[in-house]
Amino acid sequence: MAGTRSIAPFLTAAGRPVSTPLKDVRAISRQMVGHFIENVVPCATLPGEVLDGDVTAVTRVCLELTGGVLDGRDLPGRLERIQAAAAGWAREGIPIDTIHTAVHEGFKLGFDLVTAHVTNHDHDTVVGVARRLTDVQSMITSAVSMAYVRELRSVVSEHHTAVHTLTSALLGGQNTSTMARECGIEVAERYHVIALALPPHPEELDPSLDANVVARRKLRRVQAELANQCVGKVLSLLSVDGGTLLLPCSEFSEPELDQLITALSAAAQVPVRAVTMPATPAEIPRAAEQVHELVEIVHRLDGESKVYRPHELAFEYQLTRQGPARDYLSSVVDSLESHPELLQTLEVYLASNMRRTQTARELFVHTNTVDYRLKRIGQLTGFDLNDITGLCYLRAALLIRAHRGSGRERTARADRETRSRAG
Repeated sequence: MAGTRSIAPFLTAAGRPVSTPLKDVRAISRQMVGHFIENVVPCATLPGEVLDGDVTAVTRVCLELTGGVLDGRDLPGRLERIQAAAAGWAREGIPIDTIHTAVHEGFKLGFDLVTAHVTNHDHDTVVGVARRLTDVQSMITSAVSMAYVRELRSVVSEHHTAVHTLTSALLGGQNTSTMARECGIEVAERYHVIALALPPHPEELDPSLDANVVARRKLRRVQAELANQCVGKVLSLLSVDGGTLLLPCSEFSEPELDQLITALSAAAQVPVRAVTMPATPAEIPRAAEQVHELVEIVHRLDGESKVYRPHELAFEYQLTRQGPARDYLSSVVDSLESHPELLQTLEVYLASNMRRTQTARELFVHTNTVDYRLKRIGQLTGFDLNDITGLCYLRAALLIRAHRGSGRERTARADRETRSRAG
């Protein structure tokens, strides 16, 4: 950044330049740093070498720059030194609000110093001082902010790359001891391996909107909430459809996993589904494969938005395995395809835990109509819903049908989206 431009004529009060009280920059900078320690609470927590080194040096540079502006002189190189210090503070994790507060306090002290000897006849001088101090404070604040944010983005990018690399290595079963040290990330003894499924946001299906933009916004909200909830303790690989989370078991309890998925669902504005199981680093690849297979089943069956454990999905998992048994069960309700009202009644009846009154209310029909339809379902399929065997067969058939149907629908939607993007 270029040096400050010349401003003339310089300001005087009581026959001398108003910048005179700022000439002893070394003594004043030490006084100001002492004031920061006593009055700017975050500054008191900074290490002594930071206060005695960078903070004092930069305070001195700011005083030199302020005196130059009050005298109308260019002082090249000062803003660059301030920016270099701000970049270092960003990398060291010193909060930017602490820096801005210190700058503000410094200018308050500086204003008191340069106006200490003004008289009632120096009104114009005071106005000029206020304007020039405002200008130089604006320059310093802007320089600090730009350098700090630029460096912070670099640090975040480096950390994101390190997290991505380490997560990929753990999921790939690689030896991560050396990599973890280089990344500065400690590998936990055990992880919650979590597979996430993010369904499309309703606006992704709106033809008047850009589905890709809506999906990316959904993903950014999830990532922001994940960062807020996990505070740097999560390893993740996510896309707009879902992904994998690795959370240290020592840091997150089982109830906290449930709370996390609830928070992610609220942020994504869609029902997030997840499956989790614990694993050591060596077991992560196999565990990730299993939880992703299970979350795919939950997603296809349009399951409840929550965290599932593998034992909760044993029945659904077994039913979806390929084989002649699954093919037979899948055909059990084929006879209902030409009777959509019967198929809908069966789905609602089973979803309501076989409550006739609730089924009738949801379908807006009389309970006698429900009874008639259930009887017709038994006649067409050969399985009586009043019999435990028939009930199990029909429920299993619906699960398999939903699993297969959702898969076909998702494949068709993916094909449509691909053709749309190509077009």
